Amino acid sequence: MREITLIEAIREAYIEEMQVDEKVFLVGQDIRGGNFPNTTGLVEMFGDDRVLDTPISETAMVGSAFGAAQMGYRPVVDFMSGGFAYVAACEVLLQSAQHYFQHGGNVSVPLVITAGVGAGLKLANEHSVTPHAMFLHHPGIKVAFPSTPYDAKGLMKSAIRDNNPVCMFWHLALMMEKGQVPEEEYLVPLGVADVKREGTDVTVVATGLQVKHALEVAANLESEVSVEVVDLRSMEPLDYEAISRSLEKTNRLVVVDEDTERCGFAAELIAQVVDKSFDLLDAPIERICIDNMPIPGGYLEAHVLPNPAKIETAIRRVIA
Repeated sequence: MREITLIEAIREAYIEEMQVDEKVFLVGQDIRGGNFPNTTGLVEMFGDDRVLDTPISETAMVGSAFGAAQMGYRPVVDFMSGGFAYVAACEVLLQSAQHYFQHGGNVSVPLVITAGVGAGLKLANEHSVTPHAMFLHHPGIKVAFPSTPYDAKGLMKSAIRDNNPVCMFWHLALMMEKGQVPEEEYLVPLGVADVKREGTDVTVVATGLQVKHALEVAANLESEVSVEVVDLRSMEPLDYEAISRSLEKTNRLVVVDEDTERCGFAAELIAQVVDKSFDLLDAPIERICIDNMPIPGGYLEAHVLPNPAKIETAIRRVIA
């Protein structure tokens, strides 16, 4: 099977969905110029009425897409950087996400929000945050976060076909990561986790770049600890059954989340495990998150982020 990068996989998803559905279009800042490779050459393929560059106004980007979605179009809004989503929080989280519910299920909003996110490239706070917790806090929007090119393409295609808002983040540090992607048609359903590595001693739950880190640690500890790595792939819907099945084997849990510890997704997931699966646990749950501080630029960044060394320390603590 061929290997392509994660960003190429997303581009293929765009092309395939735009070819089969003329209602799909892209809107964002400098997407015609290919600020990231996922939109390179698409304006030449589909024309400037389906690949729309916008002014630097996130509220206008989402507001126009929100209106188009109500009229039956399937817009994909590319924020470029996930931190810019805060500017359009009202349009995304209060209007688009809740429109279906507020109108009694009579008006769908098939809208995709996408952006590169994540730290590790020394880009400082606004270009390094991973704001999924903010999206998860607001009912009505699905949230996906792939770790491989295969998942990125399949999830993006599912997101575009979904009849209500989906936010799909992809990690900047994984942009050029290569992986096997079939040439034939396939989808990765939202809300279905994937066990990236089987294990029996401890479960590590992660998304995005942290899946790669967890797999690295699992391989390094292979002779000492059997680590199961569960890639959620999407956090809303949450495949809690996959977590429960894993805990039935391992009875120990480490959650790795590239967001601040306070009020983050890791805290919510741990609360659900304690509520639903407390009797399965043989040890306190460990969580590895970003320190409760802004992400610094430069070399200080590495000291506040989740990393393989911190994941290994957490695994050793939970099995001690």
